Amino acid sequence: MKLAGNILSYLLFVMILAVLPLWLQYNGHADLLIAHFWLLFSFLSVLTLVVVIAVIKGQQINAERGSQVFLAATVFKILACLIFTLVFLLKNKVNKPIFVADFFYIYFLNMAFEIYTLLRNLRNQNLR
Repeated sequence: MKLAGNILSYLLFVMILAVLPLWLQYNGHADLLIAHFWLLFSFLSVLTLVVVIAVIKGQQINAERGSQVFLAATVFKILACLIFTLVFLLKNKVNKPIFVADFFYIYFLNMAFEIYTLLRNLRNQNLR
């Protein structure tokens, strides 16, 4: 699949992912979202997009090193998330169980999309 198709499908995915928080925010359940939820949402979404683009471009450049690029991008993503979370928690007073729920809602669904996209891209390479 082309890079543009992956980006468009990711943008659609992010819009679908944002539906539940928007619904919570506008229907009186904003207490289930942390104070700077959209900052966290934006950071993780952009980070996932960067990782997906990097891995797809890395596989296009050198298909044999695709797994190494994926591993490096995953390590970068985990470290970036850990640093962001540390700074976020030090700067903001948050309800920790709600923060964990919000963070994992965004992180794991983004990771699921990332794995699905990369496996689909890898499957296309195996058919060639």
